[in-house]
Amino acid sequence: MRYELMLPHQIRKAIAENWPVVLPLGVLEYHGEHMAVGMDTLAVIKTLELFEKERDVVILPPFYYGAASYAVAPPEGSGSLQVGGKALAPFGEELFYSLLRIGFRNIHAIIHHQTENFAAGMPTDLAFKTAGRQAIFRFLEKERGEGWWGSEAMADYYAEHAEGSNFFNWVQVHPLMSAAMKYPFDHAGIGETSLMMALCPEAVDAAHFGDNKNWYTASAKDASVEFGKKGVAMILDHLRTILGR
Repeated sequence: MRYELMLPHQIRKAIAENWPVVLPLGVLEYHGEHMAVGMDTLAVIKTLELFEKERDVVILPPFYYGAASYAVAPPEGSGSLQVGGKALAPFGEELFYSLLRIGFRNIHAIIHHQTENFAAGMPTDLAFKTAGRQAIFRFLEKERGEGWWGSEAMADYYAEHAEGSNFFNWVQVHPLMSAAMKYPFDHAGIGETSLMMALCPEAVDAAHFGDNKNWYTASAKDASVEFGKKGVAMILDHLRTILGR
């Protein structure tokens, strides 16, 4: 369900039933001459639209303005749009804090950009991970007061934590594709191009494959809808795991 279309009674139902609330998180970045600059974010949005057909989920309006960086190409004429992590973290904190105030406790941001390095972190996901932690601490201090963790009410904290009850999981950031997934990580190559062919065909123009001159786009010409559908199936399995209630 799209958050911007929800009525208050639907929001209260989602809170009561602990529906996952998901922020599609991404960037606008050059993806070769054959593919749309929104690829990283579109991949998240389009797979969530498929996931929405089988599970109850709240999908927030997507955030496209992450830290694309100019590592792939300078912005002039390429379309890459860069907003640094220092600017992203305050925004993310305010967003997550507001969602906690509303009553959500199952909040997720899902990102595709630069996630081959997800364990170590890259600027966009690190900014939103930090934002999530800051928002949770801020919210708990507001609700419970200073010294909340040291109070007698928290005496069972470690036992409850071991059983899986952890309020620091109220806000989580995930990669769209897990490291264990048997699908190629690339940038505008066969993997990403095939995903877009399967998910958002209007974002790919095969007539421009020949205009590509960069090493990372060399395999794009071998992309196919069929291969992309295999990747989509793997992503949906991953979403079922991380967004399970």
